[in-house]
Amino acid sequence: MEITRLFDLLQYRKERQPERAVFVAKYDGEWRKIFIDEYIEKVNKISYALLHLGIQRDDKVAVISSNRPEWNYLDMAVQQIGAVLVPIYPTISADDYRFILDNAEVKLIFLENTDLLRKIKDILPDMHHVEGIYTFKASDTLQGIVDELSLRGGTLSDLIALGGEHSAADRVEAIKASIKPRDVATMIYTSGTTGFPKGVMLCHENILTCVNGVKMTPKPYFTRAMSFLPLCHIYERMMNYLYQFMGYETYYAESIAKVAENVKYARPYMMTAVPRFIEKMYDAIYRSGQKQKGIKKKIFFRALNLAMDYDLDGTTFWYNCRRKFYDKLVYKKIRDTFGGCLEMFVSGGSAIQPRLAKFFTCVGMDIYEGYGLTETSPVIAVSSALPHGRKLGTAGLPLPGIEVKVLPETNEIVCRGKNVMLGYYKAPELTAQVIDSDGWLHTGDTGAFEPEGQLRITGRTKTMFKTSMGKYVNPEVLEEKFKESPFVLDMMVVGENQKFAAALILPDFDFLKEWQERHGIHCDSRDEMVTEPRTLARYQRVVDKYNALFGATEQVKRYKIINDTWTEANGCMTPTLKIKRKVIEQRCKSEIEKLFE
Repeated sequence: MEITRLFDLLQYRKERQPERAVFVAKYDGEWRKIFIDEYIEKVNKISYALLHLGIQRDDKVAVISSNRPEWNYLDMAVQQIGAVLVPIYPTISADDYRFILDNAEVKLIFLENTDLLRKIKDILPDMHHVEGIYTFKASDTLQGIVDELSLRGGTLSDLIALGGEHSAADRVEAIKASIKPRDVATMIYTSGTTGFPKGVMLCHENILTCVNGVKMTPKPYFTRAMSFLPLCHIYERMMNYLYQFMGYETYYAESIAKVAENVKYARPYMMTAVPRFIEKMYDAIYRSGQKQKGIKKKIFFRALNLAMDYDLDGTTFWYNCRRKFYDKLVYKKIRDTFGGCLEMFVSGGSAIQPRLAKFFTCVGMDIYEGYGLTETSPVIAVSSALPHGRKLGTAGLPLPGIEVKVLPETNEIVCRGKNVMLGYYKAPELTAQVIDSDGWLHTGDTGAFEPEGQLRITGRTKTMFKTSMGKYVNPEVLEEKFKESPFVLDMMVVGENQKFAAALILPDFDFLKEWQERHGIHCDSRDEMVTEPRTLARYQRVVDKYNALFGATEQVKRYKIINDTWTEANGCMTPTLKIKRKVIEQRCKSEIEKLFE
């Protein structure tokens, strides 16, 4: 059957792969499989209930939850009655909640639990469009809070029961038949690294263009995937649609903290990740090697060094012999910690360090890169099995049927095709700023094409700055290179209108503590750790090493090692783990000022 709307995946899956579970998740400490018949039944009953509650076409329904099968039930149920799902991150600020719920004119809100309800409770009296609140998990306090707010509410189970009492199968089928591929399927608010979030309107065709464009990336025998990145983000959500299309079992991790534990049970063939997660994986592997002794430690680090020299385009006979030797002693043990079947990471959100792509590919867990934006649903280019479809350090080839070019004046990447959003909700002037009269979406990213056609991302036009000497600095290039050091967890380069570039360096305190212990350095606090003289001397060597790779006008002339934490929870990072520069600039204002005294 032809899939032209996202909810068509339900019938497609039923016809193609009814015997394999669609989702696997943990309930009350036990893993449970959900098959397509149960999936469809619950989706339909939720649709019936929503119609009974008065939800009409184009009404907005918000969901604030971590990944779980219920997220998908609601998603499909909302889509097939022509309403619009508005996913919202569970970790954003109260001001962002207020803006999104009001701007989208949300009528119903679905929450994972009452903890999230308490988080938004104080702003709900001002949300005059909201008519009801439902939770995925039952709670003794839920009804009391809902009654206090004078709203209808209950659990998703209550809603499913309501749908069973008020079947509207013919009505749902009539609505489904009227929905077109270019109708809005979802509205996703950008993470807002600057200013208030913008509501990106994506239609069925937008997202399915990406699903069809990336389906050649997984290997034919894959049957299981793990999902832990937020479904609120279009990257992970689109991949979940792909898993449903491909007939995979999608295992939902209990949390990011439990990925390492859950992956051993799920034994997935593939999973998506962001570079920061992959960096942490490598750091954990590196630290495990540091704990070994004698000949085992020597073999371990020789294996790691060999992996860093891996060449995707071909390796010598002698290299392959050594790789086979180290595979038995080291690489297989690394793979076993991830369940033993994991063969592919799809990395997105930002560029990954080539050394990490080499390392994991050599170990047997291939890194496939992708590039795109929420506004492009999200894929513009991706690594694939096509000829020249994969080159380490690049995002691969543009999707079939998608036009991509790099503007010669600014090196900005622009894109045109069926993956490009319908526009920003209630903001035609903002839409016109990013989509020109010829239909080209201006990404704000800079890049270049390799001779074989792969797209290489080089930075962001909005993060580049000019020093008072008139020289341009691309901070992201510097930051990614410096973060190759295990001493550097994160970093932010500054210097707009200053004489030189400077940086705030956030240490990897776990690694730093181990290093200090190995060198007989004992510190009672993190403040002592970042001011200890031998540690400062070691960081100077790190800075000297990576500065040597850049021109004099780009080098970090001054830096400050800081005792701080940049997380999504404190507003310093986006949900895809990219730093929010303006937030950190304000948070570390005095430290930055001292760098330029």
